[in-house]
Amino acid sequence: MIVYNKQLLDNEVLTDETDALYKGGFISKEQKKFIEKELPVLKSQNNILVRLGFFLLGCLLYGSICGAISLFGLSAENTFFKICCYIFAAVGFAGVEFLANQEYHNHGLDDAFILNALLCLGVAVGITTEGYEMVIAFFVAVGALFMFLRYLHVLSMLVFCLSATAFLFFGMFEFGDIGKAILPFVAMVFAGGFYFLTKKMMNCLSESYYYNGLLLANSFCLVLFYLSCNYLVVRELSAELLGTEVKPGTDIPFAYFFYAFTFVVPVLYLVQALKTKDRIMLWLSFLAIAFSIYTIRFYHSVLPIEVALTLGGVVLFAIAYFSIKKLKEKESGLTFKPDRINHSDSLLNAEALVVASTFGMKPEVKTDSPMEFGGGGFSGGGSDGSF
Repeated sequence: MIVYNKQLLDNEVLTDETDALYKGGFISKEQKKFIEKELPVLKSQNNILVRLGFFLLGCLLYGSICGAISLFGLSAENTFFKICCYIFAAVGFAGVEFLANQEYHNHGLDDAFILNALLCLGVAVGITTEGYEMVIAFFVAVGALFMFLRYLHVLSMLVFCLSATAFLFFGMFEFGDIGKAILPFVAMVFAGGFYFLTKKMMNCLSESYYYNGLLLANSFCLVLFYLSCNYLVVRELSAELLGTEVKPGTDIPFAYFFYAFTFVVPVLYLVQALKTKDRIMLWLSFLAIAFSIYTIRFYHSVLPIEVALTLGGVVLFAIAYFSIKKLKEKESGLTFKPDRINHSDSLLNAEALVVASTFGMKPEVKTDSPMEFGGGGFSGGGSDGSF
């Protein structure tokens, strides 16, 4: 299914880990250059600004090709209008296939063709079905999943997650008010099930090619799970979809459940993140806690905004201060000390070390010993009786 040469993909992973080992001080600059020279990789672009520039250039190229095709179809008018977006989508699929065969991966040009192809596919299906959202979401999800599986395009996995969620939502709308009423619970179950599925797939991966995409999908499930039953989201969607008007002294059905969910889930995220040392879940828990506080203040202004911000800043400062005091001397586990290697995948680090050892290189780690040796007068001198 993967269009790229797997040896080049493996080399790309190893060069990334080599860079991490170099930044951590385990190998020298010369060793890093030697490894990169010996390992050919795909044509990719790590600089986000340069990649964005190539993306814009790719969009211009894609638009030029589609514009040239349109010049030949103007005479057909209505007929061409109905099929033009399918042709443009085909151009995108053909273009990214060509770029992949030229070994472009995460370069910017391939991003342009992939995302524009999915956009044109959605517009084409929308024209054919007269704007049937559920069908549009289905075909875009299928197209995005294909792009991810074949071209390892991580952004396509994000498009797949959004499209699959939209497909679920529009599918529930088909059941009328009942579907709209139970939508939060269905979305919660969907997010939870998809989370454990992606987690299991990540743990069972024999090859790391799909890891980043599955990690993105896994993180998306955490966000969707929290927002599915957040009180503010549920109340505002109920007013929008069901026309429910919450009068003074009343509340939405199952309000206590949604209130509890809004505050319990971020805490569970935080506890689980600290327990498993999951950095992404930790950041998501902080964002969820902040949004939970915003949810309450959106409906109940207990304190003036300036007082609330001041007290919040004092509390956050106190938490940060005492956390740093407690963790700054720890050498392992949860610690305040910076990582020597930011990448936490030990398997990939081991692979890079194997490569280094294969080329006959040894990691160079300089440490300053607190004990001074010397003073002996014999060959291989030991000490003169004192430390």
